[in-house]
Amino acid sequence: MSAHISQQFNAELDNVRNQVMTMGGLVENHVQSACTALVEGDMVLAERVVDDDFKVNALEVEIDDQCTQIIARRQPTAGDLRLVMMIVKTITDLERIGDEAEKVAKMAKELADIKDSTSQYIEIRHLGEHVRKMLHDALDAFARTDVEAAIHAAAEDEQVDQEYEAITRQLITQMMEDPKKIQRSLNVLWAARALERIGDHAKNICEYVIYLVKGKDVRHVTLEQMKKEIL
Repeated sequence: MSAHISQQFNAELDNVRNQVMTMGGLVENHVQSACTALVEGDMVLAERVVDDDFKVNALEVEIDDQCTQIIARRQPTAGDLRLVMMIVKTITDLERIGDEAEKVAKMAKELADIKDSTSQYIEIRHLGEHVRKMLHDALDAFARTDVEAAIHAAAEDEQVDQEYEAITRQLITQMMEDPKKIQRSLNVLWAARALERIGDHAKNICEYVIYLVKGKDVRHVTLEQMKKEIL
């Protein structure tokens, strides 16, 4: 009986992990689609991202409910409890990434009718691809419970921040030189800010992986401190 219960518990944990990966894949697709919609002025694609955000929200509710049931029925301890808590935190960040992708898509709709091409779209494309890859690597580290991969992905957040700051400086300069472009520049800036926030949430997921494997909370510490404690 004990072995049977253990097998059922493991199956439940595997199922909820798989659902997290499904949610992660959906969110990653939304990020990529939102960025494509922005740089290519694709209103149809932008509208699809906005309309499909409910799918991300529904998955968060479903997975959270399953985790609650697991805690109530199985009363997990040690590593199993860390896994459940990690999943609850991860889906919260994934839902917020979905919200940020929706913001980018909405900015894409606002900018779609503007025909002038500027360098900011090039930087936005690069920033978007960077945060999408960072998210992909964070989810890969989650799937493999790979601490080194998690640290490597988390380290990318510093570069994401630098790219965001560079875009911000360029847009402020542009607004000062040509006040007619203030609204357009603000829309691009809000999209860039949303992408920067996606990088922050991806970094959070990496920190949860470290917590799961090592049992150490590495939030609010520098990357160097993180490496010293873990590697």
